[in-house]
Amino acid sequence: MLVGLFIFYIYQGMTVVAALAGVALITTVFGCVVLHELGHAFMARHYGIPTLDITMYPIGGVARLARMPRKPREEFMIAIAGPAVNVVIALVLLLINSVLGYGISMAEAMYTQANVLGMLMWINVSLVVFNMIPAFPMDGGRILRAALATQLDYRNATHIASLAGQAIAVVMGIFGIFSGMWTLPFVSMFVFMAARQEVQNVMDRG
Repeated sequence: MLVGLFIFYIYQGMTVVAALAGVALITTVFGCVVLHELGHAFMARHYGIPTLDITMYPIGGVARLARMPRKPREEFMIAIAGPAVNVVIALVLLLINSVLGYGISMAEAMYTQANVLGMLMWINVSLVVFNMIPAFPMDGGRILRAALATQLDYRNATHIASLAGQAIAVVMGIFGIFSGMWTLPFVSMFVFMAARQEVQNVMDRG
């Protein structure tokens, strides 16, 4: 896969160095997503909940737990652990970029000739922002359910968080269509269906 990506970059007219940097960026982003999911898994294990597996998708990863936590605090801590990993990675990269004297503004980082570390830093920031959107079953949605579950029963909290997630997914999809950002409708479909599935799972468990 990485070799194919390298060949694709060369075919697009990139230099060998730029192509290698592109492959390195994709590889490290994949690693950051894996670390994000491991953050969920390790926090879950702290509460005695084993992780069955971690599945990687084109839009991110999913750590599948043996059971979902029923205590709001546990769900909050497990959900926030993933984004917290990306925050730490971004801060470490900010420090490294500062020490090396590289430009760290978003405009500089996303320029085609920018350093890979600068781009990786902002990608991790983007991962935090994206995952904290309160669209269930993303991390932000699970945090919302945990907050609701402090006042409501688990099923009602799930239902409300799911409706919020589906509403946000619809808005994302419409925005993506009219703005020409064609990845957003795909992501919104995934979020919408996952939200519905989570509600069904909770209802089945009773």
